Amino acid sequence: MRGEPVSDGPVRREPGDARPAVPATRQNLREQVARALRDALVAGEMRPGVVYSAPALAARFGVSATPVREAMLDLAKEGLFEALRNKGFRVAEVSERDLDEIIEIRRLIEAPTVARLAREGRAAEAEELRPLAREVVAAAARGDLLAYVAADQRFHLALLGLSGNARLVETVRDLRARARLYGLRGLPDTRMLVASAREHLGLLDAVVRGDAPAAERLTHHHIQQVRAIWSADPPR
Repeated sequence: MRGEPVSDGPVRREPGDARPAVPATRQNLREQVARALRDALVAGEMRPGVVYSAPALAARFGVSATPVREAMLDLAKEGLFEALRNKGFRVAEVSERDLDEIIEIRRLIEAPTVARLAREGRAAEAEELRPLAREVVAAAARGDLLAYVAADQRFHLALLGLSGNARLVETVRDLRARARLYGLRGLPDTRMLVASAREHLGLLDAVVRGDAPAAERLTHHHIQQVRAIWSADPPR
């Protein structure tokens, strides 16, 4: 790794976008800062390998360093940052191989789970997720990347949640969080994002009509397409 550059003002966002609301409890501030940091990772505004100091981020957010440090420690537990003694927090790095492995594991977990939901006749419960699927499409159409990622995650985790397996959902949540470290710097044009977003509706249709083979096939395809969105390299 090339050195450990330190940034004193890393997150370039519009004024107020990431500022935690005031007044707020310390726990609320911690959660809001963590959410702002996740958004910055997704948007590629915090670079892998760069070290960020809690005091500098606290000044940026207009809060004390304590909730920022606590939020970064929380994200370090998720593998998104590395805590460096007397230096700050370094954004963890994800290689092309890491991303390929994450995608492979997601396919192995999610595709059979979604197929099982279709076989079990969970049409009514799945249909309740349609507004969320449409929200994903709407966010993609207007080019709102952060809203797209947030809605996409809610949809997939809610769909998997119908399985009743909380550990499975948490595992996928963790895998998705690690993939976020890649950021959206290599994002293709909006048309590709919209096409991926619309796949949520097709996937939902397959579950609703009880078509397990189609649900499994569409899940495999959709997750593999994510490989193209989260990296400039084409899916393998």
